[in-house]
Amino acid sequence: MRKRILIIAFLMVGLLTAGAAKKNVIDRIEPTNWFVGLKNPQLQLMVYGKDIRNVKNVSTDYPGVRIDSVVRLESPNYLLLYLDLKGAQAGNMVLRFDKTKVTYQLKQREMSGDKRMGFTNADVLYMLMPDRFAQGANHPKQIKGMRQYVEDRSEPSLRHGGDLNGIREHLDYFKELGVTALWFTPVLENDSPDNENGYSTYHGYATTNYYRVDPRFGSNDDYRRLCDEAHAKGLKIVMDMIFNHSGFEHPWTLDMPTKDWLNLPDWLKESKGSSNPTGTRFQQTSYKLTPVKDPYASKIDMKETVDGWFVPTMPDLNQRNEHVMTYLIQNSIWWIETVGIDGIRMDTYPYADAKGMARWMKTLDEEYPNFNVVGETWVTEPAYTASWQKDSKLSDENSYLKTVMDFAFFDRLNSAKNEETDDWWNGMNRLYNSFCYDYLYPNPSSVMAFIENHDTDRFLGNGKDTLALKQALALLLTVKRIPQLYYGTEILMNGTKEVTDGNVRKDFPGGFPGDTHNAFTKEGRTQEENAMFNWLSRLLHWRQGNETIIKGKMTQFIPYKGVYVVARQYRNNTVLTIINGRKQEGTLEIARYQEVIGNKKVATDVITGKKINLSENVVLQPRQTLIVELN
Repeated sequence: MRKRILIIAFLMVGLLTAGAAKKNVIDRIEPTNWFVGLKNPQLQLMVYGKDIRNVKNVSTDYPGVRIDSVVRLESPNYLLLYLDLKGAQAGNMVLRFDKTKVTYQLKQREMSGDKRMGFTNADVLYMLMPDRFAQGANHPKQIKGMRQYVEDRSEPSLRHGGDLNGIREHLDYFKELGVTALWFTPVLENDSPDNENGYSTYHGYATTNYYRVDPRFGSNDDYRRLCDEAHAKGLKIVMDMIFNHSGFEHPWTLDMPTKDWLNLPDWLKESKGSSNPTGTRFQQTSYKLTPVKDPYASKIDMKETVDGWFVPTMPDLNQRNEHVMTYLIQNSIWWIETVGIDGIRMDTYPYADAKGMARWMKTLDEEYPNFNVVGETWVTEPAYTASWQKDSKLSDENSYLKTVMDFAFFDRLNSAKNEETDDWWNGMNRLYNSFCYDYLYPNPSSVMAFIENHDTDRFLGNGKDTLALKQALALLLTVKRIPQLYYGTEILMNGTKEVTDGNVRKDFPGGFPGDTHNAFTKEGRTQEENAMFNWLSRLLHWRQGNETIIKGKMTQFIPYKGVYVVARQYRNNTVLTIINGRKQEGTLEIARYQEVIGNKKVATDVITGKKINLSENVVLQPRQTLIVELN
């Protein structure tokens, strides 16, 4: 009997010893590494692992590092660790979670934050979708570990197989065209399954890992290589980010760190884990952004706009939760430091919490005073857009957002292209009547204008009206704005969203194996495509470094007898953009524009080099566009 008791006692001691020796399982830590020397020395580490919340002791003896707090979240599978790195140097820091040791790398920054130069109105941004632009060499057939997906170029809403190396291999094309910055739709992991309805997240707006490039596009190293080679050619890179929502398959969705990590989380109980839910509790955003600025907005209208999910497959993040916002802020800093991006385009900006976003922008501005961020603010009234810009007097709180998107410009141009310019409201009067509200903007030169993008019909619709397109591009590239182009405009790519968004996101011809039409080369383009490419390329190269366009005063004239004139002046230089907004001959009556012409007698057409006599009225062809320098 005594012997049996001893055996049982030994077994119990053995079990207890084994239990005590058991280590915590840590799946991952985000950020994956960090940098010393930032102005803000605080670092939030988000630790993922089964029951990691229950660790008793977290410590480090790395010189210069202090643990400020350990935050135990509601889910047992997350732990937040806040560190102070004020005195730390670069190196490998050992973190201890009870008996588990983890090595965490602290890196030296490549440059101080003030040396990071963002995009400005001296740049022209070229927006493209990585999945639809070009496929590089050695593109993988299928990525192991990714949820079900299909690459099928015959389906406009499925993946087509473009990638980062495909973009990198065509950097010389962008140089030939004359743009100076590249903005891609998001490149981070979107590990959501394609479904039987032809849905996939090829567009990139459903992030499932904030620290990993989607393997179908390439690796983090591929992204860094693309940035480095772009910089070597004088091209900037603008990264598309989304703080408003994540992808449904992100770990946060079905295992929320806290009950308020997502907005309207109760709906998840109804969804039963499906990214195609039918739950009755689901609240989609109203897509109406006016309540965010409306002084009379009701609480329900505000809640539906800001807290509603963008679509059922994109859970809405709660930026009012300070831990969520800290995570997102650090993520943007990590990508700036890790791959060297030159700017950020923030998706669905007003849908997120305004105070949280202002905190983000203020943090970036303090760390990177010369960096730039543009926010998508999709309302077509200038007053609304202007209220979002940094230092706006139209808002009670400073957004610190330097650049906003000019949806008014987009809206007015796309109406004007179908109209005759009359003596009051139609045609080019719409542009005049939009620019006259530029006094609302703290900085009109830091407003991004565009004529089309991935969320709109192509400017050409289903046609090829090059006269209208040239008028739109001439204004876009000469007014007081940061201009943004959409890929393929230079070769007359067209399409509408009437059937599917995929029809305005077609593959760039020549970017994929088997393409018989190669628009990347002069020889591969049609005569019509070359004519448009050459016209735009000439204008873009002329614009580069042009101080009159970048720094000059802007004067616009009310359209007169169908003719709209915008002048840019700097020092002794003058540029006139002249548009005949009618389908009949027009006349530039020189006397009317004497205040900007002065005593200049000759102008030079910047596209053709042809001399134009300014001592007499100039006859304009139907819907003609002229951009001239006064000599």
